[in-house]
Amino acid sequence: MALMPARTKHRKMQKGQHAGLSKAANFVDFGEFGMQALERGRVTNHQIEACRVAINRYFQRRGKVWIRIFPDKSVSKKPAETRMGKGKGAPDHWVAVIRPGRVMFEVGGVPKEEAQNALRRAAAKLPIKTRFVERVERV
Repeated sequence: MALMPARTKHRKMQKGQHAGLSKAANFVDFGEFGMQALERGRVTNHQIEACRVAINRYFQRRGKVWIRIFPDKSVSKKPAETRMGKGKGAPDHWVAVIRPGRVMFEVGGVPKEEAQNALRRAAAKLPIKTRFVERVERV
């Protein structure tokens, strides 16, 4: 089941800008451990699903997983061997724009060692560098 918005105002979107740091989801809020982005980039719906499957398979029905990113941006693509011009291509896939500092996945209900191993396996599916973070109590 591919992640994508149920509906959007516009089918085709512009590239936008990827500068700056993440403004939201910078801390572990739901689970005990998380995976934080260290680079900026785009993560596709298939990569998010691959991470989810990798974590759940490693946990074997233990613990809980929270996905803190959602692919809400469409990326269009023109067919192969098509000449320039004739408008923008059709929507091809969906991506989540990731900026440094974003906590992408959180896990809870498992020991630290298991959480590290599961998130390391998930990080291997992503095109950006990540790090393992723990929950800190904020006042």
